Amino acid sequence: MNQLPFSTLPLHPDLLHNLVSIGYESMTPIQAESLPHMLAGKDLIAQGKTGSGKTAAFGLGLLSRLDAGRSQVQALVLCPTRELADQVANELRKLARRLANIKVLTLCGGMPLRAQIASLEHGAHIIVGTPGRIEDHLGRGTLKLDRLSVLVLDEADRMLEMGFQSALDVIIAQTPRARQTLLFSATFPAQIQSIAGRIMRDPVQVRVESTHDHSSIRQHFYKVADETERMLALRLLLLEHRPESTVVFCNTRREVGEVTDELVRHGFSALVLTGELEQRDRDQTLVRFANKSVSILVATDVAARGLDIDALDAVINYHLAQDSELHVHRIGRSGRAGSQGFACTLYSERDGLRIVQLEDCLARTIVDEALPPRSVLQRPVMQPKMATLQIGAGKKQKIRPGDILGALTGDGGISGVQVGKIYMHDNRAYVAVARAVVAAALAKLDGGKLKGRTCRARLISG
Repeated sequence: MNQLPFSTLPLHPDLLHNLVSIGYESMTPIQAESLPHMLAGKDLIAQGKTGSGKTAAFGLGLLSRLDAGRSQVQALVLCPTRELADQVANELRKLARRLANIKVLTLCGGMPLRAQIASLEHGAHIIVGTPGRIEDHLGRGTLKLDRLSVLVLDEADRMLEMGFQSALDVIIAQTPRARQTLLFSATFPAQIQSIAGRIMRDPVQVRVESTHDHSSIRQHFYKVADETERMLALRLLLLEHRPESTVVFCNTRREVGEVTDELVRHGFSALVLTGELEQRDRDQTLVRFANKSVSILVATDVAARGLDIDALDAVINYHLAQDSELHVHRIGRSGRAGSQGFACTLYSERDGLRIVQLEDCLARTIVDEALPPRSVLQRPVMQPKMATLQIGAGKKQKIRPGDILGALTGDGGISGVQVGKIYMHDNRAYVAVARAVVAAALAKLDGGKLKGRTCRARLISG
């Protein structure tokens, strides 16, 4: 399929100019298939995998319908997790940069209600949030959706899997019947069909296959005899291929903890990502993994939903996913942004039926490969090149990434090439620095000032 430029669409000139400035020149398949229907005001059901460009698709659709002069909530995007909501909100802000006075507000659990209520009192055009917190604000009367024109359900299948059906019913009941509804889902189970039939008006259906093909992701399958050999296989693969960033998928929270503990015991740099983590711990975990301060993230499928890590080197399925669609979703996190992906799957004799189903899904015969020789266990474990420093000030203190970079590199400081990604939060910031210069970086931050104020910095470890 030939890639179509965004300029073929009836988008506002400011939106088109901004798309060029951020490097969005041609539409992905899901954008090309869905945007004309969205711009025509039609309800839409779109099925596409991770990395398909769906956020920009519905983002351009809803931004095209906004009236910036009307300080009311005109669009609501519901997401299953805070991580995905933050990702979506940031993408919407990027798309709306050249539109005057468009305010995007995130409302998710795990964050103070009082601050969210104060933000709502100042008005917002677009709300991005999780169903539980949106339902809470509606119940308190701090959020009104009576002027809503666009409702987006992003990753609707996961919201239903996580038990948000009743919250969705409450939220949708408080929106106008004349709204436009856009439903995006990686899968289309019967429950999705049922909810679509109740809340949508003659929706257009768009289905786009995964943006990855067999050539962009190298899949390898390894048969193991028992759980002892499974852990050994994981260690052998990590030591043989030495990926800089790896997500290890497990099927249960208990398994995530056990696998992480065992990897750490053998010297690997690994962190847990499950739904039980406190929000601050989740934020730190994702920051450290994204900025290359931690090499391995061990996660459940639900906890990793919305994970958006550039240049992920490898995905390892510690156990087979519960179904073939989930397997494709997992491995699709590798090989993004034009790079080649690498995915390994461990399975046992008991997985025979699921292997057959996966062969049908992938349209290929699965042949198990030989694991690396045990001699690789003698190799040293590769350690991350970066470390993460937390600074006790953030966006609310008017601190910018440039201020942090300047403080680290100015007046005999460390080199700019020794500074990695900088992430800003409301009252704190995280900066990655080369491990070799941690002490010097801490001395610069603790000894100097940011925007005229003294800020404490500390190394995040463990």
